[in-house]
Amino acid sequence: MLDGFDERRIATGGAELYVRVGGAGPPLVCLHGYPQSHITWRKVAPLLAERYTVVLPDLRGYGASEIVASDDAHLAYSKRVMARDIIGLMSALGHERFFLAGHDRGARVAYRLALDAPERVAALATLDIIPTLENWEAMDYRRAYGAYHWQFLAQPEPLPERLIGYDPQWYCRQQIGAWLEDRSAADDAALDAYCAAFARDGAVHAACEDYRAGYTCDIDADRADREAGKQITMPMLALWGAGHDGKRSAHFPEVWKRWASDLTAQGLRCGHFMMEELPEETGAALRAFFDARRDRLR
Repeated sequence: MLDGFDERRIATGGAELYVRVGGAGPPLVCLHGYPQSHITWRKVAPLLAERYTVVLPDLRGYGASEIVASDDAHLAYSKRVMARDIIGLMSALGHERFFLAGHDRGARVAYRLALDAPERVAALATLDIIPTLENWEAMDYRRAYGAYHWQFLAQPEPLPERLIGYDPQWYCRQQIGAWLEDRSAADDAALDAYCAAFARDGAVHAACEDYRAGYTCDIDADRADREAGKQITMPMLALWGAGHDGKRSAHFPEVWKRWASDLTAQGLRCGHFMMEELPEETGAALRAFFDARRDRLR
């Protein structure tokens, strides 16, 4: 699904990541979300590769990357540790500074990387998220109903693992379908790939650990930064799926203004899976943002 992109496996020091690399120009890392893999970028990456060296890793525990052993504090799947994977990956590829974009869980890794290692990130784009702590704090009964998986996957082991493990491929397919405003946007080949990876031994547990970290150590890291007044200092694009009525997630830019000192915000008329539903518009928004800041990587 990504012709012209090389396949590699790279040990980062914390996990061995599967990665696809293609294009030429300044380095741009694109991170995927739950319950997907780098394949979610298949329609957008070729557009970006016309101008950038595009790096598409599978996060630890996802896709074809290593499923790392978890720990009682869930630190192995904290966004801070997953961000270090990306730093190690880019160093191995010879890039000490790069552009960074992330969707969903990958966007949480991306903004944590930008906060922890701002010297590595020339510009940041997050797709369809607000910071983890802010998301928990804003979760009223309506949002909790729509994002039930945040509470479910964070439950202590083995409750979600046992329930999802009965039929992980069905669960993966059902969840992706439920979050698409346009269900025709995810083709069968991509869905099959997502579901097969999600059904690997240990992958459901890894995803649960990702969300358990999101309920514990990830919000601890966010709270510490917020209380210290720490901000994202490089140029940032907050891109989100505003829904076909333009009203979905209307609060996103106001939230990000509290976290980023140089913010551009843009909503697209689609649902959560922006790269599946509106790939050309998503790619164009990312290219315009990074193109205007290419001099930051010279």
